[in-house]
Formats: sequence, C-alpha cells, structure tokens
Amino acid sequence: MQRVSVAGAMVAAALMACSFGQAAKADDTESQSPWQVRVRALGVLPASSGSTVNVQGGPALSTPNSSLSIGNSIVPEVDISYYITRNVAAELILGVTPHNITGSGALANLNIGKAWLLPPTLLAQWHFTDFGAFKPYIGIGLNYTIFFGQSAGYTPTNGLGVTNLSLNNTVGGAVQVGFDYMFDKHWGVNFDVKKFILRPTYNATVNGTIPVSGTAVIDPWIIGAGVTYRF
Repeated sequence: MQRVSVAGAMVAAALMACSFGQAAKADDTESQSPWQVRVRALGVLPASSGSTVNVQGGPALSTPNSSLSIGNSIVPEVDISYYITRNVAAELILGVTPHNITGSGALANLNIGKAWLLPPTLLAQWHFTDFGAFKPYIGIGLNYTIFFGQSAGYTPTNGLGVTNLSLNNTVGGAVQVGFDYMFDKHWGVNFDVKKFILRPTYNATVNGTIPVSGTAVIDPWIIGAGVTYRF
C-alpha cells in the first residue's frame, strides 16, 4: 500500500511539474512584448513604364510618343510593428527616397526634375509561426505618398527646358512578403520585398510657357534587408 501511495505521489508530482512547465512556456510567449522595430537598407526600383505626358499644343511630344523615366534609389528605412496576436501584426513603414525624373521617347534625355517621396505605409501582416527561428510573413496595406523638395530640371535639351514641376500627393496600395530569422528572443535579421502601386498626377511647364500634365506611373519594387529587434 505504501509503495502504491509513493508511486501515486510521484506521478502526481510529475504531472504538476509538466503542467507548471507548460504554463511557464505559455507565460513566456504571452509576456513577450508586442512591439518590434527593424532598420533596413532599401533598394527602391520604380517601374515607370506607362507614364503619360500631355504637352499642350504639342501632340508629337505627347504620349504615346513620349513617357517618363524615374531613377532608382538606395535609402535607409525604419519600421515599427505591433503584434495584435501571435500571428497578426500591424507594421508602419517610415522613410524618404529621392528620385530623378527624365523624359523618354520623343523627350529622351530631357531633365524633367527631381523630387523626394515620403510614403508612410501601414500594412496588416500574417506571420507564420511553425518554422522555429525562421518566421515568414505576408502583408497588404495602404500608403499615402507626400512629394516634397521638388525642383524642375531647367537644363535645355533640343530647345526644351522644364521650368516648373509639381507632383500631387496620392494614395496607393502595397503588398509585401518577407521573413525574419531570429537568433534569440530579441535579435534577428530581416529580408523583405514590397510592391507599391503609386501613380501621382503632375503638372509642369516647359520653356516658361508651355503647360504639361500627366500621370507618373512609379509603382516601385522595394527590396530591403536589415536587423530586427523584438522588445
């Protein structure tokens, strides 16, 4: 009888220890901060095909005979994530990018100007959590792009020079796929690819008198790599 009682006590103790271990593990997961930050280097690669140019009184210089070409950019970026659940997070992306704009087709090599873009973007993400340290995710969201520091090219090409340039702020969509690889509870590395739909309208003036308008199809691919820190 005593042996049975001792065996029963040992089984009960083992069950309690197991239960305590599972509870501690759950508490560990739940106690992890929902906040996360990343610092990345980004390559911003506009896909400017499809941009339109309407030169008043100049159909030979207008679309489909001409378009815009928007230069690539490499910039730093910071994003902040908040985990609503273990799998669902919201991510806010903050960064600015400079771009040069030139003409193509009938306006080839015309220096149209340059502008800085501030595209704060909010994404809803789904994080896959069944792969250990490898943590892939997908996201979808919206951006509101603000254009600032705009300046016209001025440099004449074939008798044409852009003397005024204004791009209009716009709302666009964004999709995302990426992963974090976590070395421990806090630190990891990140790789991320986004596609923005970004198509602002613009107005310009050539030679101080000729109005030009159209849509700049920027639609950049944004490829980033950096460091992750989970609080």
